[in-house]
Amino acid sequence: MPDPAGDDASCDDVAVPDLGLTHVALSVRDSDRSADFYARFADMRVVHRRPARHGQGDVVWLTDGTRPFVIVLVPQDQVQGKLGGQSTHLGVGVGSRDEVDARLARASVEGLETLGPIDSGPPVGYWGTIDDPDGHTLELAYGQEVGLTLAEEAR
Repeated sequence: MPDPAGDDASCDDVAVPDLGLTHVALSVRDSDRSADFYARFADMRVVHRRPARHGQGDVVWLTDGTRPFVIVLVPQDQVQGKLGGQSTHLGVGVGSRDEVDARLARASVEGLETLGPIDSGPPVGYWGTIDDPDGHTLELAYGQEVGLTLAEEAR
């Protein structure tokens, strides 16, 4: 792994080079439609946009602002390799069980495919899923213990 303080010329104009997991890229047919979905159901906002070579819309970076991490929406004419199913998904924590319920109900009314809610107890918590417009799965959860597990592991 290159030393960020070393002689890597590719980082000369970067104040702090990104290290670790920085993004997940998803192929989408229409980046504006997908960005709207993630804004409404995952509290994300667009922080970067540039022209795409394929599909409809721009390449878009989305963040929830909680850490230096983005979802990159890459327009394609055809989406293959969906991030879908219960075990392959993007996971987002929300503030309450009621919030999980409300978002699942709103998605269902909009005709989106949903699963749950399901109460799996600790450390998984109370969760459900919504399929985005391209079939990628978004999990909404309350009570997952990711932060607690990491804090305990650090001791």
